[in-house]
Amino acid sequence: MSKKRKLGEKIHSFKCPSCEKGTIDLIKTVYDLQDGDKMLILKFECNNCTFHQNDIIPLTTRMDPGIMVLKVEEEKDLRSKIYRSPAGKLEIPELELIVEPGPRADFFYTNIEGILLRFESAVSIYLNNLRKEEPELTEIEDIRHKLALARDGKFKFTLKITDPQGGSYILPVDESKYSFTKLEEDGI
Repeated sequence: MSKKRKLGEKIHSFKCPSCEKGTIDLIKTVYDLQDGDKMLILKFECNNCTFHQNDIIPLTTRMDPGIMVLKVEEEKDLRSKIYRSPAGKLEIPELELIVEPGPRADFFYTNIEGILLRFESAVSIYLNNLRKEEPELTEIEDIRHKLALARDGKFKFTLKITDPQGGSYILPVDESKYSFTKLEEDGI
């Protein structure tokens, strides 16, 4: 597990945009992770309603704009760490699954297994909203099945993150399965 370097420190307060009655406290905490990386956790929480949000920002990892590719070929690869910034596009091309960046996108820090669980959840929600006669039903069930196999290390796939702003990264368990292509100002 990670250990806290500092206790949470309140750095700012402002009116809650959700309920407009409470106060949002912005609390920052710096964590030292086992691998030597440091993360800044920003917590926004209203004292009146249920509004809350957390942002995680890496402090010590290279932040170059680029395309990161990881070949996931065995169960141990699922432990590779992923940090995706709101500007990062995340893909599993073999399953045609994509998480696009956007104004409501969040930072997230997880491992490959966590990414697969996120995709499984989204695919299951989509599947549950399809009618039995929908033509894509079989295709979506196949994707969900392959995601479950991937989570067990029994389906090989590629994880790709394209981040033109440089806020995302992959920390692979096996460096030989990872590649990084730096993006220049005018493309690749």
